[in-house]
Amino acid sequence: MSHPHPELSEPSALPSGGLRITALGGLGEVGRNMTVFEYDDRLLIVDCGVLFPEDHHPGVDLILPDFTSIRDRLDKVEALVLTHGHEDHIGATPYLLRERQDIPLVGSELTLALLGSKLREHRLRETVHHVVKEGERIQFGPFDLEFVAVNHSIPDALAVAIRTGAGMVLHTGDFKMDQLPLDGRITDLRAFARLGEEGVDLFMTDSTNAEVPGFTTAEKSISPVLDRVFHESNQRIIVACFASHVHRVQQVLDAAVTHNRKVAWVGRSMVRNMGVARDLGYLQVPPGVVVDAKALADLPPERQVLISTGSQGEPLSALSRIAQRSHNFVHIEEGDTVVLASSLIPGNENAVYRVINGLARWGAKVVHKGNALVHVSGHASAGELLYCYNIVKPRNVLPVHGEIRHMQANAELARQTGVENVVIAEDGVVVDLIDGKAEIVGKVECGYVFVDGQSVGDITEASLKDRRILGEEGFISVIAVVDTSAGKVGELEIHARGFAEGDQTFAAIREPILDVLQRALDEGVSDTHQLQQQMRRVIGRWVSNTHRRRPMIVPVVIEV
Repeated sequence: MSHPHPELSEPSALPSGGLRITALGGLGEVGRNMTVFEYDDRLLIVDCGVLFPEDHHPGVDLILPDFTSIRDRLDKVEALVLTHGHEDHIGATPYLLRERQDIPLVGSELTLALLGSKLREHRLRETVHHVVKEGERIQFGPFDLEFVAVNHSIPDALAVAIRTGAGMVLHTGDFKMDQLPLDGRITDLRAFARLGEEGVDLFMTDSTNAEVPGFTTAEKSISPVLDRVFHESNQRIIVACFASHVHRVQQVLDAAVTHNRKVAWVGRSMVRNMGVARDLGYLQVPPGVVVDAKALADLPPERQVLISTGSQGEPLSALSRIAQRSHNFVHIEEGDTVVLASSLIPGNENAVYRVINGLARWGAKVVHKGNALVHVSGHASAGELLYCYNIVKPRNVLPVHGEIRHMQANAELARQTGVENVVIAEDGVVVDLIDGKAEIVGKVECGYVFVDGQSVGDITEASLKDRRILGEEGFISVIAVVDTSAGKVGELEIHARGFAEGDQTFAAIREPILDVLQRALDEGVSDTHQLQQQMRRVIGRWVSNTHRRRPMIVPVVIEV
């Protein structure tokens, strides 16, 4: 087993006949999935997704993969293959297409339709795209691609087998092995076995649930639970789920029909995605069931169902605004039922519990994964992964899609089934497949790229650190007026945020600041930067000792 090493250097040129694999996101995190394959001086990209910010990313809207290592070689990209339509696999595509508009896009019908509506939002014209189905093969430069049906929490997901002169890679995308899926489309293990017989040189497998023993619960098991929730509720029902979870929305629609309720979508992405899914036939909507959200309000509460975004507690989402009673037309009433039909993405727990508490405060009954079976995972558990390893019998394994602990658990499963060479890599770590063996050969630059409003990549870790300090530790500005020619200190003003109000808070530090400035002037120091540093040291030491805080300190010296 190989481990990534922080001191890895830039890899040397790829030897002739070798295949190079570099993940620019998705390895060591759940999100931002993007992998670059290089063969014969041509590139193939699989997925291009976003990561959603956590509490320690104040003001950040999205986090993108880092395109730096391929930016000057985008003309060599043969295609971008999208395994399925979730945001963590397609969400960064508009940002990549801004850098090269005509990259051919390859994916299933629903995946490319969801992406198409996203590109229109970004005001990007439709680029060249190839709609593919399971069982199809298509060639892009030196990359021969074959697509395999996989079952996931969104319809039309695909695994991709990539054949090159260096061997075959099988990339699962996100998948599970639900044997009774709602749409009847199971993960094609026969195709996995056939590819295994041909010889899979590198198996790149979804690690998200590798720590979970056994098999992932079937989606069908949720329907009776939803039916019971509908049966027991005599007021309005609000269901929050991902805006792309077509299967879950279908189950809610079916329950609404059974219990004679009307349904409305709430949240822009929910309206957009469900419109796409309905138009393409992936969502069966009985006539007259779905109405406009404002028309729904004219019905009695016991006939209303709202399907909303915001199951992860996102601050600007419909559900968060409903919980804060700031939504423009949905107001929680005592006795309403809210169903959170999703899992908790790591890092979002506090935000979700804030929303649950906000809803409960207004008298809503909140049904969530912690107290009812209202969500099942979209990812294969350990038992399913073992099945796949035994069927595919790969020569090398590279766990993908997951935090380090998930990838290590996945690696252990592979080793238990007899795979001798398991490589654990992180974002930016370069893996070469040469002569049938995969090994780590170096590392490329691969940081977080933050989207903040209209700005992409302008926010740095240093900026975020400043924001965190401002939010957690407070802010102090000290303005001193000095006459350097006369060697005298004039006025001194101290302004602060995040400390007790009142003039007395900083009274004790005024004299020490004046003293240190006067002493510096007496010693002939006239450089304003040096004087500012003297002020910073004095007030920094004082506020640390007095308040046990490390605020942002901005000293200003004005010369007269």
